[in-house]
Amino acid sequence: MSRCKRLEVVPEDVRRAAGVLERRYAVSILYASHHGCTRFTEFRHALGTIPPSTLVQRLAELERAGVLRREVRDTRPPHVEYMLTSEGLRLKGLLDALAAWARP
Repeated sequence: MSRCKRLEVVPEDVRRAAGVLERRYAVSILYASHHGCTRFTEFRHALGTIPPSTLVQRLAELERAGVLRREVRDTRPPHVEYMLTSEGLRLKGLLDALAAWARP
């Protein structure tokens, strides 16, 4: 008799999604984005102590993952906004569940 259980292997797409979301500040950035943050300074204010270089990296990673879209506005001076994509909007249920779980 075998003592090991037969367990399902974690699917590649789930591992890939977890790889994006498990990066430090990634979930917080998405949460802030779902609550109206679009500009770099807004994210810095919402997230508190995040180093600017880390925020730049995470925004770029989330953009590459397809959950945020970077838009450069043609204004004087020009500014950049980060908008949720349809894939990013699909994460709302996950973020709401996480927020509900985290509350006492």
